[in-house]
Amino acid sequence: MEPKMNFDAIQPLALTDITRRIGGAIAATQGLSGVWVVAETSDLRVAGGHCYMELIQKDDAGRPLAKVRAVIWASTYARLGAAFAAATGSRLASDMKVMVRADVSYHAVYGLSLVINDINPDYTAGDLVRRRNAILARLQADGVLDLNKTLPFPATPQRVAVISARGAAGYGDFVRHLYGNSMSFRFTVELFEAVMQGDKAPASVISALDRINERIADFDIVVIIRGGGAVSELACFDDYELAFNIAQFPLPVIVGIGHQRDITVLDFVAARSVKTPTAAAELLIGAMAAAFDRLISLGNAIANAVAEKVAGQKEQLAYWTGSLPALVRAIVARQHARIDAEFSRGLRRDIENILHRRADRLDALADMLALLGTEATLRRGYSITRVDGHAVTDATALAPGAVLTTTFAHGEVKSTVNP
Repeated sequence: MEPKMNFDAIQPLALTDITRRIGGAIAATQGLSGVWVVAETSDLRVAGGHCYMELIQKDDAGRPLAKVRAVIWASTYARLGAAFAAATGSRLASDMKVMVRADVSYHAVYGLSLVINDINPDYTAGDLVRRRNAILARLQADGVLDLNKTLPFPATPQRVAVISARGAAGYGDFVRHLYGNSMSFRFTVELFEAVMQGDKAPASVISALDRINERIADFDIVVIIRGGGAVSELACFDDYELAFNIAQFPLPVIVGIGHQRDITVLDFVAARSVKTPTAAAELLIGAMAAAFDRLISLGNAIANAVAEKVAGQKEQLAYWTGSLPALVRAIVARQHARIDAEFSRGLRRDIENILHRRADRLDALADMLALLGTEATLRRGYSITRVDGHAVTDATALAPGAVLTTTFAHGEVKSTVNP
């Protein structure tokens, strides 16, 4: 049985005494001031100009190994926050890996904390790059990294499937620029809505790709667009599953996400990568313009070829036109010489006899015509009655008072038809 404790002999310390001793011990310990710390941010918030957060270290399974509160006082945060955003393109936020320089501080009420007085933005940017490179290496190992790039780019990409958020400024810019092109090229655009930021974005974009794939014959190309934003807002596009789906998609994919400085894994797997939604529209317009130029060049080439062919034929025709009379004369002369050489005098006499016989027959026909002519007929006792110079063959056709002229072999008589 344990001996009973004599509480009257105990001289307890006040809690403030303990906190003072802890604070003094921390202050007296070297290496706790101006130390660089690597950790991950959590529960970051800004209040009254001060930036409050928790810094966490996790194991490979994501379980916390250590956690401590941290603060950047307003006078320092105004400078550090601006410098961090300028270097990384993103405001300091939760779930970022950071390298900070801090002083260990202990407060009797608020406990242990780190007072941050500097940040290395290159570490945060480098972590994003390291994660992106790891995804790219995995895609390369899987043999899909360049698949979408190998697809033939459509010559006239007019039927466009767009993955974006409805009402997003980037989508509006894309459509206005595409439909308002100065060349009046016609496009048809169909929107497949998707969440374009946050944890749900990869699965949402993959779902939109699946819906497009169900109607693959209706489209020439796929465009994934989103306006610019903070690096943390675009981090969702550094996703292996999303990149894997785009790399293997059966239509060429254009990615236009963010601003000039923004890069994601999707930029490396898509058939074409541009920096803005407007640039994506310009890429399609440029492809149409190139096809139009090729068509004009082909038309000009055909016209030139036809013109050259016609000119050659005209030249050849002119040559033959000039040469033909002389050629014909030469042929005729040769034929005459041949005829003269081949035919004898007897043949000539035969020809002359034939011509005489034909002449005699023509004379006989002339005599026959003379016997059958008008004068011969009149001499045989016939007469011809005319009205106004026209022969009368039907008496019933004569009108009363008509003047008739009757011609005989010798002379003529005029008469009038009585009523």
